[in-house]
Amino acid sequence: MTALAPELDTSRWFNARAPLTLADLRGKVVVLHAFQMLCPGCVTHGTPQAEKLHRMFATSGEVAVIGLHTVFEHHAAMTEVALEAFIHEYRLTLPVAVDWPGEDDPIPRTMRRYGMRGTPTTIVIDRSGLVREHAFGQVDDLALGVLVGSLLAVPTAASTQREEAAGGCDDAGCRLSTASVE
Repeated sequence: MTALAPELDTSRWFNARAPLTLADLRGKVVVLHAFQMLCPGCVTHGTPQAEKLHRMFATSGEVAVIGLHTVFEHHAAMTEVALEAFIHEYRLTLPVAVDWPGEDDPIPRTMRRYGMRGTPTTIVIDRSGLVREHAFGQVDDLALGVLVGSLLAVPTAASTQREEAAGGCDDAGCRLSTASVE
């Protein structure tokens, strides 16, 4: 799937100073981890994987990892109060958004926008805002790392412009500076 990522439609954020938008995160690789706190696969693998990835890249500014609590079952048990306790007990530091409930439908809005089949779901969005991975179920750590690394290796237009300005590059290539050659 290579399409522009739909914007998140959320009601509340935890571990974020302000609501995050994909438009504001353009230029970064975004890893969206959709989960439910009562989902065994989320609790045992997906959420710890997302937290680990978040901590690995927290200071780089190049990768944003976002948790999306998207409740499509057991609505009465998975309240925002329960989610706040879950975030505290599992020591989650990644930003976590609460997906808006669906209108006359048990499927939440962001979950529907992305066509998610369930939880956990991992969605990886490149720097230009295109969905590069949309995986339902457990995602292998190595495969996710390789994908994120390969997307980081693709230069952004801004970084290319900086390199060209600093190094004297043009369409023909980059020239060596005479000051650095002895």
